[in-house]
Amino acid sequence: MRAVEFQEYGAPEVLQLVRAETPEPGPGQVTIDAACIGVNFADLKARAEGYRVQSLPFRPGLEASGRIRAVGDGVQGLRPGQEVAALVDGGAYAEVVLADAVTVFPLPEGLDLRTAATVPTVVPTAYALLHEVGRLRAGETVLVQGAAGGIGTVAGQLARAAGAGAVYGVVSSASKAGHALKHGYDEVFLGDTFAEDVRRATGGKGVDLVLDPVGGDTLRRGLDALAVFGRLVSFGNASGAEPWHVGQPELYAQGRTVGGFSVLGLAQSAPEALRALAERAFGTVADGVVNLPVTAEFPLADAAEAHRLMGGRTSTGKLLLRTTD
Repeated sequence: MRAVEFQEYGAPEVLQLVRAETPEPGPGQVTIDAACIGVNFADLKARAEGYRVQSLPFRPGLEASGRIRAVGDGVQGLRPGQEVAALVDGGAYAEVVLADAVTVFPLPEGLDLRTAATVPTVVPTAYALLHEVGRLRAGETVLVQGAAGGIGTVAGQLARAAGAGAVYGVVSSASKAGHALKHGYDEVFLGDTFAEDVRRATGGKGVDLVLDPVGGDTLRRGLDALAVFGRLVSFGNASGAEPWHVGQPELYAQGRTVGGFSVLGLAQSAPEALRALAERAFGTVADGVVNLPVTAEFPLADAAEAHRLMGGRTSTGKLLLRTTD
């Protein structure tokens, strides 16, 4: 089979198309003939700096859709030929993907393979950020960093469907603002002055919930944008800043809280909780509550081009690889 791997860290050029042995499923595993593969920022961090890489060579990729090729011993509820989407801890940039059965999800009726490849990381993450960790209630206000990206696109729609009083986003360019405004956002702010913009938009109150994948100084400013009893949920550190510890001085005076979430972490620590979360999240796509646009797709052999586009910070929505040229 064909796969994409890298043998050293660096620019997109280190991604190489290789011929590899087709995997066979072990106990509790399945193999999937992949149709489409999601591209995520974590893939870029793995390639550039070794994020979550155990050893080299390494095959990136966290999510794929396709048809089950074979099932291992002890697998129940999955069968060869069944259309599924899968969340994996690396290895999805391949024509055949090996996955633990517990993180392989049969597709709801009406969900096609192309759309399904956009779902496993982004939609459960956005759903958990808002409903499980962020505890959003109807009438509350939300601020989302990276509002035009995959998770941001979904979060705006889910917040709107949940009855949020107002949904605000932060983006890096005017073109991205236009994308966000089409996907649930009431107002979108540019750059680093968003805390002041939030205070203006909310009459000085601040927002009830902030979702932050950036970390560093952006996370600090997010705390400044919170209302009394507000919540901030961190779900990434795209800035690459040193971990920041928040404590009593920042939280006690106005009863603020900080939480965190990682869909890959949940898959490792509580896979059954992830399954329940994924079923609810997949349902929002099948029911039309969420529309996650695929804004660009590339043949598997052109994975480097997909990384260049995402790394240039000009992309919106979701990027895909396909196994057919």
